[in-house]
Amino acid sequence: MNRRSLLALPALLPLLPRTGFAQQATITGAGATFPRPVYERWGQAAREGVGVTLNYQSIGSGGGINQITNRTVDFGATDAPLSEAQLRERNLIQFPTVMGSVVLIVNLPGVADNALKLSPEVITDIFLGRITRWNDPRLVELNRDIRMPNLPVSPAYRADASGTTFVFTTYLSRVSEAWKNGPGAATSVQWPVGNGARGNEGVSNAVRNTPGAIGYTENAYATVNRLITTQIRNKAGNFIVPAMPSFQAAAAAADWNRPGFAADMVDLPGADVWPIVSPTFILLPTNPVAERVAGSRNTMRFFDWAFRNGADAARRLEYIALPEAVHTAIRTSWGQVRDPAGAAIWS
Repeated sequence: MNRRSLLALPALLPLLPRTGFAQQATITGAGATFPRPVYERWGQAAREGVGVTLNYQSIGSGGGINQITNRTVDFGATDAPLSEAQLRERNLIQFPTVMGSVVLIVNLPGVADNALKLSPEVITDIFLGRITRWNDPRLVELNRDIRMPNLPVSPAYRADASGTTFVFTTYLSRVSEAWKNGPGAATSVQWPVGNGARGNEGVSNAVRNTPGAIGYTENAYATVNRLITTQIRNKAGNFIVPAMPSFQAAAAAADWNRPGFAADMVDLPGADVWPIVSPTFILLPTNPVAERVAGSRNTMRFFDWAFRNGADAARRLEYIALPEAVHTAIRTSWGQVRDPAGAAIWS
């Protein structure tokens, strides 16, 4: 399916028939904006499907990590996975929910969707401030079929601590020693040029409203907002269009045996691989306080339902569903979550 022909969000997945739940449970979560579209869609359907109402605040991965560390929500959400040591220190488990892709979005008059070609070197130099106009000779050479506009380049980046930033700057660090030894890879970096905006929503709006702008965002935001995306030259040297087959090619190469399910899908080899793909993660306490035991249990019920019933909605938003074997391993990991009496919450 062409992502420009997608229906509006509420029509993406028909709600399941009422199942007669006597009382709705509510779970609260906060964090990554990267998965917000799919979590909201799952939340709409889960009210009917499993009797759980989701209250999700897309405040960025850094905020999600802080809130679950402080136990002010039932779960946190992050695109930047925590290490084994960080999970142990905070008494948390981590599991992925879906995979998503980071794309570049542009606002260039006269340039069609997915027509612009960008190489890793050009992308890095744009965000380092070394390429300042869209008719720069290097861009013209890559795009001989396009009349490149004589506009200043206006990079947009995340102003908040962001897993999307972590994924994108990890990519820049893999393809550029100058970036690796300069701003580096993190949820927040010191951007050499450009303007900051909060959330994937903010970056999407900044690019849409600024001629000459370029930014990075999760693909669902480009899809829903009908933004102009670009081709990227991948590790194999091929220019790749951001589309489900290229995302799936990256996901197929993932190694899920890493601690915390932290599979790495950035700048992988492969002729058809999109170079910036990543899982997004949920953080749950292994030792929830008594008043949040029900919230932890219902969070697991919610994602168990989503794993069984939400793949179609995820695909329509151009997220990549996890392999079933990973779902099984995640459910096993939930056995680490214990109530104050030491009993397992999930069985």
